[in-house]
Amino acid sequence: MIRIDEIYDNTIWPWIKQYHPGVRLFYCNPFGQTDPDSLVNYGYSHIREHNYTLLWDQEPIHLNMHLPTFEEVILKNKKIHIACEQRNRANQMALDAGYLKSLKTDFRVGAIITSERDSDTVDAVCKKFEWKHYYYFFHGWAALDWYRGYDKTFLIQPWQQRKITKTFLAPNRIVAGERQHRLEMLYWIFRLGMTDNHISCPNVCPAENIAIMDAIQPLKNKYPDIETVFDQQSLPMNFAGETDHPMRSCWLDLFDQSAESLLYLVTETVATGRRHHLTEKTFKPIAMGMPFVIVGTQGSLRYLRSYGFRTFGDLWDESYDDEPDDTKRIEKIAQVLNLLDGLEEHRQDLFESAWEIVEHNWNHFYNGGFEAVLWQELKDMLNELEFDSR
Repeated sequence: MIRIDEIYDNTIWPWIKQYHPGVRLFYCNPFGQTDPDSLVNYGYSHIREHNYTLLWDQEPIHLNMHLPTFEEVILKNKKIHIACEQRNRANQMALDAGYLKSLKTDFRVGAIITSERDSDTVDAVCKKFEWKHYYYFFHGWAALDWYRGYDKTFLIQPWQQRKITKTFLAPNRIVAGERQHRLEMLYWIFRLGMTDNHISCPNVCPAENIAIMDAIQPLKNKYPDIETVFDQQSLPMNFAGETDHPMRSCWLDLFDQSAESLLYLVTETVATGRRHHLTEKTFKPIAMGMPFVIVGTQGSLRYLRSYGFRTFGDLWDESYDDEPDDTKRIEKIAQVLNLLDGLEEHRQDLFESAWEIVEHNWNHFYNGGFEAVLWQELKDMLNELEFDSR
């Protein structure tokens, strides 16, 4: 098991140091930060560095937001490289001969490593900065680390003993900024009258500090009645014993609500555009022994299945996963939820029909199958790394 807080120090950097000496490693610290000041790096002071790689595996890329950080990587590397050259004095003649004038070509990034696959955004970044792209599933490792050991507790009620009284569990915290798809999903939940479920929704987005009624304004052209729909709700909506919508990413909770719910509605970090980027959120229902519906990008379920998990297309319509239009995909998910919400007398039967898949996913997550897939993927990625050596 890889501890996610040690994956750079104890796994990726030792590999690069051993097999690619002269390559500097950049990443952001602390976890989840993406601003230029969060950049840290490992490298060398005794040998000439010929390239570097950027680990951007914690968060999805938003070029309009992250461009300053990418440019800071390039600037920092130039400064470090020049300082190293000056200390060693080995290439002073090159420096005197105008070496500094050729920084653009001499400091070309060898690689960017992301947890985002088949992505137009990554393609655009690599084209802009002439970066090579490599991928591994960082958030799969994060989920294995953060949710380890819960199968050896008595917090998660065995699925064979659960009494299902709700259709879905839908936690929502960050709902503004790049997470407006969560407001769209809530709009449909509210509009279709599906509020007799376990739902949370803040009155003010805790990350963006934007009131919900302000955050929904960009969606008015798409949903003209969205203000009326949200105004009819009593916000904030909190789970029992909850205040201020705390950050829950790195642990499991809501055990009572989970034990009563047919499925977990996962509203992923990314749900627009061409890209695959699932996070630890997708693995919460798996680690809790629950079915799920994923509000994510097109092909999210197919992407998850490629790692050995199973989904629930035999029990309800999962064709939403193939819908290329982001707005229509959310509408199709809403239709699935609304249909299930009307099957009150059959919730228990549906849940029992899902047990085989739930157990498969639970065993794959907790008993080593998923970890074996991730470990092979990580090793293959590291073996594929290539850098220019000049």
